[in-house]
Amino acid sequence: MDIRKFHAAFYEESRENLDAMESGLLALESGTADGETIHVVFRAAHSIKGGAATFGFTSITDLTHLLETLLDEARAGKRALGSDEIGALLVAVDVLRGLLAAAEHGDAIDEVGLARARAGLERMLKGDAAASAQATATTADAAPERWQIGFRPAPSLFMGGNDPLRILRELGRHGDLGVTCLDERVPAFATMDPYEAYLAWDLTLPGDVPRTAIDEAFAWVEDECELSIQAIAAQPKSPLAEAVAAATGSDGGGNVAQFAQRASDSDGSIRVAVSKVDVLINLVGELVITQAMLRQRSAQLDPVAHELLLSGLDQLDRNTRDLQEAVMGVRMLPVDFAFSRFPRMVRDLSARLEKKVRLRMTGEGTELDKGMIEKIVDPLVHLVRNAIDHGLESPADRRAAGKDETGTLSLSAAHQGGHILIEISDDGRGLDRERILGKAAERGIPVADNPTDAQVWDLVFAPGFSTAEQLTDLSGRGVGMDVVRKNITALGGQVEIRSRRGQGTTVAIKLPLTLAILDGMSVAVGGEVFIVPLNTVIESLQPEAADVRTIANDTRVLKVRDDYLPLVDLASFYGLHARNRNAATGTAGIVVVVESEGQRLALEVDELVGQQQVVVKNLEANYRRVPGVSGATILGDGRVALIVDAGGLGAALRLPAAA
Repeated sequence: MDIRKFHAAFYEESRENLDAMESGLLALESGTADGETIHVVFRAAHSIKGGAATFGFTSITDLTHLLETLLDEARAGKRALGSDEIGALLVAVDVLRGLLAAAEHGDAIDEVGLARARAGLERMLKGDAAASAQATATTADAAPERWQIGFRPAPSLFMGGNDPLRILRELGRHGDLGVTCLDERVPAFATMDPYEAYLAWDLTLPGDVPRTAIDEAFAWVEDECELSIQAIAAQPKSPLAEAVAAATGSDGGGNVAQFAQRASDSDGSIRVAVSKVDVLINLVGELVITQAMLRQRSAQLDPVAHELLLSGLDQLDRNTRDLQEAVMGVRMLPVDFAFSRFPRMVRDLSARLEKKVRLRMTGEGTELDKGMIEKIVDPLVHLVRNAIDHGLESPADRRAAGKDETGTLSLSAAHQGGHILIEISDDGRGLDRERILGKAAERGIPVADNPTDAQVWDLVFAPGFSTAEQLTDLSGRGVGMDVVRKNITALGGQVEIRSRRGQGTTVAIKLPLTLAILDGMSVAVGGEVFIVPLNTVIESLQPEAADVRTIANDTRVLKVRDDYLPLVDLASFYGLHARNRNAATGTAGIVVVVESEGQRLALEVDELVGQQQVVVKNLEANYRRVPGVSGATILGDGRVALIVDAGGLGAALRLPAAA
């Protein structure tokens, strides 16, 4: 039997077990664990060991055997797990993740990391001075001659605000960096997209550079690249290394049939590839469009003569709506998939910064679209790091301020209408209003007269804005709050800050539940129909002649109460023939005011058609990127309608911000 076909189930189940182990160990360390926690951690290690033995992954089997032995002693009450012991166990969990990835992708194994993890566990098992000396010698012997790094950015890396060259410069500060640029992905000039990253690099660093320094350099892009970090030994492989190199062999042991059954049936569920779910969602979207088409064409039928037909269409309408909601629910996952990485992150960052942090999470079961969860992780990571690095004070400063020396960081998620509200709060020093205003004046950032607190806090979203007096290894990485807002806005969301000096800061993120469906306003422009996302619409109005002005560079603005907003002629922008122009104002009869990425625009349209829920089609995947357009949908009459990207309009026209 070819057991390789069961590998995918093993990899996925093992990752879930490693997450369970990490969560359980952190709960044990923080004192929040119950009596079952140690048993959960043990069973997770035992399950990984059994699967690894089945498939002949020797290095994983050997390391989990050590873990299993220690955990068995702990659950039997023979061993106490203090902070140092749990730290060693967490290091082993990290190494297991690396071994699992190496087995899955055929990469080389980090022999140095594996040796250190084994040494730490063996030192715990033996618990004497001789074991400690032996472990130290093993670690020293395993010191690499050099690090070999493969860095292949994802095409979308730039869109996250990250700069690969900044990472190379940061690595170069740690030692003599060898760089080989790989350009095989660079396309012909005519087809080149300036928004995509094409280059890749093979890098080398001396072996005395700490592995943690390399990991930190790539911390912001680890989910946006293919990254391999290998320790090249300075001497012939030891017997341990030879065993590690044989990790992809097979001993033929284990019961494959039982394993396959456990992977799929133990929780009463089946594992389905995301691509298959996406195909199903797309087909249901097509069904919704077809149903809307039938509804529109049947509106002209005589209700008496076609009573049965119209009754059947009503039933089809209800069934289609129920089916659509059920299928969309398949992609909905608890937000815990994003929150689950933060307990370990908070533990490690607080230790590095010598701060005491208590993490509280609520609403982890709140569901959100899988695609949305994947895209919100990076902004949340940045905000959590910011809160620990800059928001929370040191224990000494907190004691001096009369606070508990342990700071509290809270993450919460809750449904709010058709949206989800995620908040990241800390009880730290809060934002300094005067300092922010001073930094804004220094950088020439315009500020309203007598600004409110909300307007002052909004200044931190300006590109490159920072009030940090000195940079730490967690800040100054070229990724700021402007990128956080840009990424959240790209998801159709909004972000705002609330803060009180000396009491803490809260960052609130409001997101739609899914990217596949949106509520939109249908508008007519030049004989075509466009969809304006409803979450960007502020108001619609009919402009007066006195409210339209022309300023420098022939830019037209519209006065809306006390503000002047850039006036955008959608027909002209999209290359359409303008209709229904007002002779007095020279504008379209109706203006829709929208807000995106902190900028308000006035969009000229010919007519407001109505509001409707539309199925979003990815225009870029089916055609190409179009400025000012975020996607497309199909209307009930079969016509294609483009979805307006308000943020893209402002960027494409380089419009000035509202006065």
